[in-house]
Amino acid sequence: MATLTNAPALRRKARRERLRTLGFLSPWLVGFTVFFGYPLVATVYFSFMHYNQIKAPTFVGLRNWRYVLEQMPLFGPALWNTLWLVVVMVALRVVFGLGIGLLVTKVKSGVGFFRTAFYLPYLAPPVAATVAFVFLLNPGTGPVNDILGSVGIHAPNWFNDPAWAKPSLVLLSLWGIGDLMVIFMAALLDVPKEQYEAADLDGAGAFHKFRYVTWPSITPIVMFAVVTGVVQTMQYYTQALVAGKLASGVSVGPGSVIQPGYPDHSTLTVPQLVYSLGFQNFNTGAACVLSLVLFAIAMAVTTLLMRKRAGLLSADD
Repeated sequence: MATLTNAPALRRKARRERLRTLGFLSPWLVGFTVFFGYPLVATVYFSFMHYNQIKAPTFVGLRNWRYVLEQMPLFGPALWNTLWLVVVMVALRVVFGLGIGLLVTKVKSGVGFFRTAFYLPYLAPPVAATVAFVFLLNPGTGPVNDILGSVGIHAPNWFNDPAWAKPSLVLLSLWGIGDLMVIFMAALLDVPKEQYEAADLDGAGAFHKFRYVTWPSITPIVMFAVVTGVVQTMQYYTQALVAGKLASGVSVGPGSVIQPGYPDHSTLTVPQLVYSLGFQNFNTGAACVLSLVLFAIAMAVTTLLMRKRAGLLSADD
């Protein structure tokens, strides 16, 4: 009987707890709805519409999807370039950032100087950094090719060569590796020193200490760097667009339409194609289809990486 008497009070208490929880979650829920949920639903909606941002949208069914997946000639090169950058750029950035982090943590003196020197390039604005790199790697007037030529090395055309344009963008990304260096330095300094001392007592060398002590401790940080790198590279836009336009030597004035991807569409990425379709050609439906394809690929890759990480953890257990 006492339980029945207290039932309304318990329900009111549970209701208050749910409302309190929703109150604490409300900032995140509002942000998620406004900045992710609604844009995603709108993108799906417009992918089935013909919409030029002037007239009211009209339903066209799967016409936009067929156009993008079957008829758009630049979709294949843009997707290939984006996936190439995801694989090569993310892998090299993680390896290079981890290597620099290891080197800086081993320095006995001047740690602050080296940490600052490697981190400062990351603070450079993307447009300014890209302009500087295009100038340095200019095949005609750039100092890099002059230096390579003076020592007898045949220098490539860098951003003006389709075979070297994407590797040049990778070099630009490695120059600004300071963000990953700082993250990996924090992870490396957090590894318990007692484990290194135990490894020294067992006679472990540098490689075995890294393999069996350092690597297991920093694996979550490496996974974080890979996942965030994949997501960021899937949205790669500014550096590729600026580098292509500067290397082409085309003067861009007010009202002019930029055709990205110079040279020979080798730097064309899916985000550039989305912008070109949506805001230059006013084909919002096709641009939304491209956005959804990019979102699906990013989700698939991220899910695969997270499942791989979960499998490794279960195997270690």
